[in-house]
Amino acid sequence: MIDLHTHTIYSDGVLIPAELARRARVKGYTDLAFTDHVDFSNLEFVLERLRVACETLADELGMTLLPGVELTHLPPALIGRGVEEARNLGAKIVVVHGESLVEPVAEGTNRAALEARADILAHPGLLTEVEAEMAATNGVFLEITTRRGHALSNGRVAALARKCGARLLLNNDAHTPADLVTDEMAASIAYGAGLSPEEWAGMRENARRLVEEKR
Repeated sequence: MIDLHTHTIYSDGVLIPAELARRARVKGYTDLAFTDHVDFSNLEFVLERLRVACETLADELGMTLLPGVELTHLPPALIGRGVEEARNLGAKIVVVHGESLVEPVAEGTNRAALEARADILAHPGLLTEVEAEMAATNGVFLEITTRRGHALSNGRVAALARKCGARLLLNNDAHTPADLVTDEMAASIAYGAGLSPEEWAGMRENARRLVEEKR
């Protein structure tokens, strides 16, 4: 299993990085990104701590650990700057909190994330066909999520990605140990979104290739 969207105590998760990584390893995860919620007030603070965690833990746990961020509720006009600054500060994975159905994210966030070429647009809610086409063109991964509430739009995201040729990833958006799912449950969620076994295999390969690119 690979999960490139998780949260620690450095935002609203409940575990320190070592515990989150250990619990994931026990469940069979091989690769993990810590992507805590940030804006410009805590971007540097969070990334420095996640970088240290990844550097000290990865070899001992036998995992690939990547420091990242989830730009969260930023005004759309600031997202491009946020993506650039995060990468300059060492973020290996840059996630943007998409226009979820269950949070009041500003309209235009999805498009701004895609224009900025973030790595992953998380739980993008009522994604439009134009946005799905932009994701395909700009190489931004669209997220199928296992997280309650955000997962309500998985079927739409999957269908538009298929139609427009956008690439998909499955992530947990884990905040607690209970959010880490087994490989079997992840497959069930992918199938529940209307994806075929071949498409699920393709999602896993997408995640593997992204890890190889970013490590």
